[in-house]
Amino acid sequence: VSCLCGSAPCLLCGCCPSARNSTISRLLFTFFLFLGTLVSIIMIIPGVEKELHKLPGFCRGSGSTLGVQADVDCSGFLGHKAVYRMGFATAAFFFLFAMLMVCVRSSKDPRAAIQNGFWFFKFLLLVGLTVGAFYIPDGSFTTVWFYFGVVGSFPFILIQLILLIDFAHSWSQLWLRNADESNAKGWYAALCTVTFIFYAASITAIALLYVYYTKPQGCTEGKVLISINLILCVIISAISILPKIQEAQPHSGLLQASLITLYTVFITWSALANVPTPQTLTTWWDAPSIVGLVVFILCTLFISVRSSDHTQVNKLMLTEESGAGAGAEAAAESGVHRAYDNEQEGVTYSYSFFHLCLLLAALYIMMTLTNWYRPDDSLQVLHSPWTAVWVKISSSWAGLLLYVWTLVAPLVLPERDFS
Repeated sequence: VSCLCGSAPCLLCGCCPSARNSTISRLLFTFFLFLGTLVSIIMIIPGVEKELHKLPGFCRGSGSTLGVQADVDCSGFLGHKAVYRMGFATAAFFFLFAMLMVCVRSSKDPRAAIQNGFWFFKFLLLVGLTVGAFYIPDGSFTTVWFYFGVVGSFPFILIQLILLIDFAHSWSQLWLRNADESNAKGWYAALCTVTFIFYAASITAIALLYVYYTKPQGCTEGKVLISINLILCVIISAISILPKIQEAQPHSGLLQASLITLYTVFITWSALANVPTPQTLTTWWDAPSIVGLVVFILCTLFISVRSSDHTQVNKLMLTEESGAGAGAEAAAESGVHRAYDNEQEGVTYSYSFFHLCLLLAALYIMMTLTNWYRPDDSLQVLHSPWTAVWVKISSSWAGLLLYVWTLVAPLVLPERDFS
């Protein structure tokens, strides 16, 4: 308990001797998010879901909103309700800290001690919010919270794409720089191989989408959505290798475009899986959701452990790579390896924006684990509304537009620094 209440948990200090205090804090908050995700996954396992009947008042609601009777049997989607309440508790937890940490400029601010310490009490707060969430009565809660999840998931999908674009640019720059410095053709071969694999996977996936999500007669929406995104991916690939683009950004190329194409195909696949059908499913164990969970974990860890190599991305994500400060130098000279506070002169990331990102991540994973389904007005049947489809498709279009902007921005605004 004493470790958890300290400013830097001693166990983490021993395991990560060169870690920064700010990095440890981000990882621990991310751990809380992953803990909530794990609990949500456990609750929708069929065997565990049945045990939720034993929670007092949980299976039968108490609201009469929207004409629903006060005594409603919700046994068909207990796991769905549990995930929504867990998502509400996690989102409320990060919303509280996002508001509390507004305008914290350095670790000298008293609120920074709350950000970087008192972990045991933060854990108790999260547990308390979770317990309280399970006593929220039925009625309009699930319907209203569904739309909160939809609205929050849209910007998080864009954040994932921003991180993916940044990662792709950094990856390409690193390999091209290694090739130039070593004069080794192996780096170019590796670059071409990875690009080919990404495009091959994308083409294969698009073919499978046409096979499984369209029919010769009907399924017009699926055909249109797949075709539009296919055309857009071809366009961004062509733009990325235009001479003008290459002149302005020598490191721009098909590796970035291939990775963005693959991600766009995934979002299209996820959207098509939510096209309303007469069949109703109550579990999240389908392939798009599992892939979405993996992408969510990787992107959330990426947010937590590193800053970008690109200035513009750091400005957008409100992070910056700063020095460790005098405390780190003194620790290095004395030979003491421990976590140190590197934010005496200024924070290395926006505390409030970081919690906002985790809030959006909590909403996104809540929607992913419930397959973006919501109950009908009778609270008896789960169905997938068109809202989920259009949110995902529009986010893929916005992401492609954002990627094109990263390519043409140096040409449109030549006086700006886009390094």
